[in-house]
Formats: sequence, C-alpha cells, structure tokens
Amino acid sequence: MTHTRFAFIKAQWHAEIVDQALAGFCELIPSEQVDVFDVPGAFEMPLLARDLATTGRYGAVACAAFVVDGGIYRHEFVAQAVVDGLMRAGLDSGVPVLSVSLTPHQYQETEHHTAIYRSHFVEKGREAAQAALSVLKARRAIGNVIERSA
Repeated sequence: MTHTRFAFIKAQWHAEIVDQALAGFCELIPSEQVDVFDVPGAFEMPLLARDLATTGRYGAVACAAFVVDGGIYRHEFVAQAVVDGLMRAGLDSGVPVLSVSLTPHQYQETEHHTAIYRSHFVEKGREAAQAALSVLKARRAIGNVIERSA
C-alpha cells in the first residue's frame, strides 16, 4: 500500500518555537512520510508551498511560522500576506496547504512565553496533521462519489 507523503515548511525565525509544530505533526503522521523544508521566514513560505504542491508528490503541505512584532513594520501585514499566499497556493494547485502560522499580540522573549508557545505549537502541529488527514479523506470520498456517478 502506498502512503501519502506530506511536505512541512518551517520558518527559521524563532525556530526553537516553530520546530515544535513539526513535532506535533509527526505525532499523527509518521516522520518517514514527511519531507521537511526550512525557509528564512514566514514571507518565503507561500512560494515554496506552491512549488511543492504543484509537484504532484504531496497530499498536503503544512507551513509553520511565528510572526512577532519586531518594531520595524506591522507584523499583521506580514501575517495576512502569508496566510493569503498560502490559501492561494492551495487553491491554485488543488493541494491542501495548511497554516500553522501564529501571530501573538503580546510576545516577549522570556523563558515563560517561549515555553507557552513551544507547547502551543506542538498542539497546532497536531491540529494541522489532523486537518491534512481529514481533508484527504473527504477528497477521496468525493472522488469515489464522482467515479460511481460517471
């Protein structure tokens, strides 16, 4: 039986937090079925997501980033552009592109906040894996209905 492969893109800003999403994802989807790609930051994820989705190799692409207010520009702009780009990558390719991109209002680089978000990203990674599996199951069911009615 052939197993579905998944791509997982993770931004390297705050990697100590973002990498936890991959850990959570791989709690539900075996790591042997997951190809991991690192990008510098969240803004680089949509292009790579689209490129990976259009290869035909992956059943879904998950993308993880932690977008915080760095004081130089509005992080809401970056977060919105990333989420819009990921949605477009999925719609244009026909492959589910899932976002594990969080934008906290009040993040401080303290041990306490880092621990909270590390834990939260594990949970969000699990949720992304569950969403990927659910969407694939639903799409297979739709395909079976279409095949039977043809």
